[in-house]
Amino acid sequence: MKLLTYLVLVFIFVGCKDGKQTEKEAIDKTFDNHTTEVTKSHPGKKFLENECYICHNPKTSQASMVAPPMMAIKQHYIDSSTTKEAFTEDLIRWVNDPETKTRMPGAHKRFGAMPYLPYPDETLRQVADYIYDNDLEKPDWLDAHFQKAHRKGKGLAGCECMLFEDDQTDYTDIGMEYALAAKTALGKNLVKAIQESGTVGAVSFCNVEALKLTDSISVMKNAIIKRVSDKPRNPNNSANTEELGYIELFKRMVASGEDVKPIVNVANGEVDFYYPITTNAMCLQCHGKPEKQIEIETLAMLKKRYPEDMAVGYDVNEVRGIWAIKFDE
Repeated sequence: MKLLTYLVLVFIFVGCKDGKQTEKEAIDKTFDNHTTEVTKSHPGKKFLENECYICHNPKTSQASMVAPPMMAIKQHYIDSSTTKEAFTEDLIRWVNDPETKTRMPGAHKRFGAMPYLPYPDETLRQVADYIYDNDLEKPDWLDAHFQKAHRKGKGLAGCECMLFEDDQTDYTDIGMEYALAAKTALGKNLVKAIQESGTVGAVSFCNVEALKLTDSISVMKNAIIKRVSDKPRNPNNSANTEELGYIELFKRMVASGEDVKPIVNVANGEVDFYYPITTNAMCLQCHGKPEKQIEIETLAMLKKRYPEDMAVGYDVNEVRGIWAIKFDE
């Protein structure tokens, strides 16, 4: 009888304990799910991914970067002593005055100052709130690069983040440098045009200024830098027979998920460099599907400026054309 009583008590005790444990697990799971949903719907996260990642995308390769990944910025502006309020004010000050003293001199040296973008302070506060409280996606190489770039005892002046060492300078590096310079110039000015005049105004910018900007980089680099396509918007950007072959090759590589690398041909003292131009979300405002991603007003301006326009119907991460660059050996 005593043994039976003991077993009943043990069963009740264990059952209560398991019940409490199950209840606690359920509460924890509900809290975690709620936290995840709140994070997903955070307005700062949406703005970061839709706007900031146009230039600061963590998935962009080192060679194709036009700005440092956002996680690298967080590492430089937030440490154990940084409050959310201090970081928020730093972010607002930096966006409103891109020429202000930077904590990333290496990135400033490589990419230049960020263009002024008239975002509302309240929007920037939401972005700062999300960045401060959440882990951001980062490239695989970032942690090792961060450690190497901060030489012991050098302080801020010794920060070499975003300056990458080349074991050997070759024609691929030179071609990528030229393509990146042209892409950066076009990208910064295009974003500025969109901010100031909307997508319709950006169409006018591309119509009047894009070729001029590319030509100016060509002169500066002593090279011939072209953007060419199999579906050109401007007939002056039409690809020739050889370039069409490279465009098809890059399309197959991108579609299959291959690691895309530049094509370099050297002959008769000259170097020909080819690299794909792929679409992102911002591109679709003018190069997406008509009346779906391209608004009616923008479509009307495109037809007015480019009567023979073929450069529509794209989706994200599709090859829209290539950089075709020629320079002396």
